[in-house]
Amino acid sequence: MSNYIYQAINEKGETISGALEAESPEMANSILVTRGLMPSKIVEEKVRSGGSFFSRIFSFGGTVKVADLILFTKQFRSMLGAGVPILRLMQVLESQTENKVLKAAITKILYDIRQGATLSEALEKYPKIFSPLYCSMIRAGEISGGVPMVLERLIYIIEHETKVKDDIKSALRYPKIVVLALSIAFVILLTFVVPTFVSMFAKAGLTLPWPTKLAMFLYSVLKNYWYLILAFIVIASFGLINYFKTPQGKFVKDSFLLEVPIIGPLFRKAAMSRFASIFAILQTSGVPIMQSLNILSDTIGNSAVSRAFDNVRDRIQEGQGIANPLKSAKYFTPMVIDMIAIGEESGNIDEMLREITKHYDDEVTYAVQGLTDAIGPILIVGLAAVVGFFALAIFLPMWDLTQMVTKR
Repeated sequence: MSNYIYQAINEKGETISGALEAESPEMANSILVTRGLMPSKIVEEKVRSGGSFFSRIFSFGGTVKVADLILFTKQFRSMLGAGVPILRLMQVLESQTENKVLKAAITKILYDIRQGATLSEALEKYPKIFSPLYCSMIRAGEISGGVPMVLERLIYIIEHETKVKDDIKSALRYPKIVVLALSIAFVILLTFVVPTFVSMFAKAGLTLPWPTKLAMFLYSVLKNYWYLILAFIVIASFGLINYFKTPQGKFVKDSFLLEVPIIGPLFRKAAMSRFASIFAILQTSGVPIMQSLNILSDTIGNSAVSRAFDNVRDRIQEGQGIANPLKSAKYFTPMVIDMIAIGEESGNIDEMLREITKHYDDEVTYAVQGLTDAIGPILIVGLAAVVGFFALAIFLPMWDLTQMVTKR
């Protein structure tokens, strides 16, 4: 699509201007007419080749922030609940949205709806903005006639998961800063402080202890091969980042994180909470069980847990129930399985899933607090190790030098 700059007359007789995306000037004219505007001038926006190159570079990572998606969903829910027609609703959202990526998507969604597509079909064309869960729940709302209720539940899911992620990031922010500061201090001490003292000790003819020898060995490696170390770090980082974007890389990374002490239980509880919450909402929204199972696999948020669920999904689809196949799935806790089994027997699985969600939401909160409490002692131990190493490397030979001077 191309960008078009337009001037038009609105219903009040005022001349307005703006920009929109369309496949042709005729389509741009049609879009403006459907908005209730009378076009007076439509000109394709010319972009210089150099500008296009740089715009591609800087817009490569263009995304829609969670806050923008939440605001979009809330505005959508409010206007739809107030009875605003879908076309008028999308026009208002298009004019009010500030995020350029989301604004462009809304423009195209509005066009698709005018061409006869349903809302869910139009949203599915933008998977980087609207997740499979988002689109599937909108589709369920269209079928059941309860789109505003579905949007309310989507807002809860997005806000809740954003809060959990922010809590985890906040808990890890302090240790990241400390580790970075320790690394810088280690390099500075190793590069500038230790060699000065070692030179003095060598002139005195002292036999250096092993901490000092180790420090000098590390200094020698850093001094002579720093460019190789730097190249290795850059290449390894780039390779790992790209590998973790692949399906197998995501699985390896998620499997590793689930096994890490302290952090692993937190991610496992978060995955169980997400699984139960989404499953409950899908069931309440009237999504067929088979479609719910497929959606769950894509939206659990952890590749390792998703693969474990995929391994038993076929057995669930064969009519073996949900609880029994889950018993052989790794990562699914006994509580989740037992509560689902009770829900299946009582015919009240939605309520059981909601109870699981409440339980693991609380567990995640406690786990985040536990992570915060555990990080302090771990950092103190790390700090003590670094300080102790350099203290031994410098003060052990310093003590020997003092003894030598005293004997003389």
